Parts: sequence; structure tokens; C-alpha cells
Amino acid sequence: MDVNLENIRPYGDTMGDGAVQLSFTLPLPHSSVAVQAAKQMVLNMGFRDAEVVHSVSIGDQFTFFVVYGKTDLFVDASIIVPVEVQTTVWPRARCNEEITRHFNRKLVVVGACIGEDAHTVGIDAIMNMKGYAGHYGLERYSMFDSHNMGAQVEPHVLLQKAVDVGADAILVSQVVTQKDIHLANFTKMVELVEAQGLREKVVLVAGGPRIDNGVAMELGYDAGFGRGSFAEDVASFIIQDLIKRELT
Repeated sequence: MDVNLENIRPYGDTMGDGAVQLSFTLPLPHSSVAVQAAKQMVLNMGFRDAEVVHSVSIGDQFTFFVVYGKTDLFVDASIIVPVEVQTTVWPRARCNEEITRHFNRKLVVVGACIGEDAHTVGIDAIMNMKGYAGHYGLERYSMFDSHNMGAQVEPHVLLQKAVDVGADAILVSQVVTQKDIHLANFTKMVELVEAQGLREKVVLVAGGPRIDNGVAMELGYDAGFGRGSFAEDVASFIIQDLIKRELT
């Protein structure tokens, strides 16, 4: 099927119908007034043909809604620049071979979920030996010396660990994103690395469900890995970035 990349609209029942599904909560008790308010909210957003298809009370003064609507807006996908990490992904065996060939030593990686964030699911998916979804973590890579510090690690503690073990790469994870706290923590980590004079010496990688490569690079990281990323993605990038640094 040929698609006009210059005029992309949401798809529901028929191509280009602009159909979307929105979900949100209003601080109103569940009632006919709340349902009409939700419909009006979607119309005020600029959608047409708004229809409340689901509503449920989630407290005395709050109602959750699912609303369908349609938009006439479109995007020109032909001018969008990809933000994915530009690297060749190698399997684990190839990663180990390349490290041996180019460095003849193990690469040292330190990682943690920083700040008050208590979630380890992201950093464990990349570093833990068991990995995630059948993709083993860096601890199972024979040519990586991996140090997973877990969660609720202050940025300065992570940095000190990196200095102590002579890290080649620092992996920084953030899952909690309320009020953009992840952006503040990511930024603080970059500032500390720069103040230590290590920015040009280590590969700095950001990760989390609300992060992508574009956002990570804007914050001063070398790469960012979000949902759907595995250890081999991160490992391949670290290796290839370090090789590139040695050649320049």
C-alpha cells in the first residue's frame, strides 16, 4: 500500500479519517455532567465528532474517561529526522569478540537508577545477568566488567564509583518522570561528570521509558535508550563509540 508521507493522519476505520482515542481524568464526580464535560473538553481541543465511550468513577470527586474524536490535522513524515541511535547492533558473542580485538581487556561499565527513583526494572534489563525477554544483560558478557548499583543512587555516588573502578561507560536510568524530575536528575549527572573532567573519557548513556536518543543528546549524553532496548543495543553502542574515540 502506497502512503503519502507528506500527509499522514491518524487511522481508525478508514485511511485518513483522523480518528484518535484519548484518555484522561477530570476532577468531577461521575455523572452526566461529567460526561458532557469530557466531551466538551475534547471538542475544545479541536477534535470533532467527540464520543465518550467509557467513563468510570475513580473517587468521590474524580472520573476517568475514554473518548473518541477525529482531527483534520496531519504531519509531514517526509521531513522528520530519525532520532534513533545510529549504530550496528551486534549479538553478545560479536560484542565480546570486538572488545577483545580492539581493546584486549574488559570494558568497565557502571550503572544505576539515580535520585530517589526506586525502580530497577530498566537498569536491570540492561545490566542484570538474567536480562529481559530472553536478552541477557551485560553481566553475562565475558568482556564487560559490569557494576550495577541498583536504585536510589545519588548522582555523586554513581560518579565516585565510576572513578574508583575506572569506568569506560556510565549508564544512568530514570523511570519516575513526574514534574520532569528525570530531566533534572539527568542534567545533574552530566554536570557532575563534566566538573570531574571525565566527559570526554567516558561514554555516557541515558535510559528510561520517557527517554529517547534525541532527548538524551539534548541533555548532553552520548545516547539514549528507551522502551524496547536490550543489552546488545547498549553494548554495541558503547563498543563502537569507544572505537570511534580511539580513531579520532
